[in-house]
Amino acid sequence: MRLKNIFTFVIAIVLTHIASSQEGLPIYTDYLTDNYYLIHPSMAGAANCSKLRLTARQQWFGHEDAPRLGTLSYNGRVGDGPSGIGGILYTDRNGFHSQTGVYATYAHHILFSRSEVDLNMLSFGLSAGVIQYKLDETTFLLDSPLPDDAISGTVESATNFNVDFGFSYQYLDYYAHATVKNVLNNKGLNTDIVTNNGGSNTDNLRRYLVSVGGIFGKYGSEWSYEPSIMFQVREATKEASVDVNAKVYKKMDFGTIWAGLSYRNSFDGAEYINANRIDSQRLQQITPLIGVNYKNFMFAYNYTHQTNSVVYTNGGFHQITLGINFNCRKERYDCNCPAVNY
Repeated sequence: MRLKNIFTFVIAIVLTHIASSQEGLPIYTDYLTDNYYLIHPSMAGAANCSKLRLTARQQWFGHEDAPRLGTLSYNGRVGDGPSGIGGILYTDRNGFHSQTGVYATYAHHILFSRSEVDLNMLSFGLSAGVIQYKLDETTFLLDSPLPDDAISGTVESATNFNVDFGFSYQYLDYYAHATVKNVLNNKGLNTDIVTNNGGSNTDNLRRYLVSVGGIFGKYGSEWSYEPSIMFQVREATKEASVDVNAKVYKKMDFGTIWAGLSYRNSFDGAEYINANRIDSQRLQQITPLIGVNYKNFMFAYNYTHQTNSVVYTNGGFHQITLGINFNCRKERYDCNCPAVNY
């Protein structure tokens, strides 16, 4: 009986992930690998270089149809003007469910400082995206003796258009970002999400993100340190979580090496029956990451481990990020601001 209850709990978690994965590009910790543009469109073209980033993320190695994600992103400044552009192409697969999306971004950067020596910049960004969702039901009825009118037995698909909007403010060694994702109301596939009020709603996929942080260390020294937090909340279900992050940088002759640690904690829990009593747990993840910037190239690796007691498997998420910077200009600001000066 206990095994059955745990199995039911795991299935509920998987179905929740499938439903939430209809919200566009999943939000993991890859933004910490020198790619805040993935979650904040206002960061398109904010840096001195144009940036091309390729990421591959795999969960639960050795398990068939385990979740996996791939992204390809670009962002850069348009000439010497205040405008930036960007684009994201991604594919996200999780068992029978998959989605493919493409986003295009425009950002505008307003410099308030009297010169480019002191960083004081406000940025606005708007991303427009098209996302195709698919649900493969071709094998759903193979083991079922009775027909099910709710299952078509085909590959169902739906396409949505949505936009993200946000702003960033960067002052010397400190920064703040805020973004509203999925501003428009629309539906994905017919997998409704149960809200706290008991109803179901896939029309409202809006998600709010806020990131704040700063870099500490004497300007020009070998070492610098970056604590930051990222808070997110989904409007329809009131689900909320926070990332608490810390990174350290060391300048080398060839570039920079860095490492960090991220802890994600959800404010919402799920209940399950354990030995005839009701227990609950919240999503908790720890992600160590390491990376190197070698001249105009970058490489990063991170591993996410879920610390909950009831999980599908003890295996975690592995992610690799490859990148290249080009069209670089001289560092404009006397600050420890890797998202801008690099």
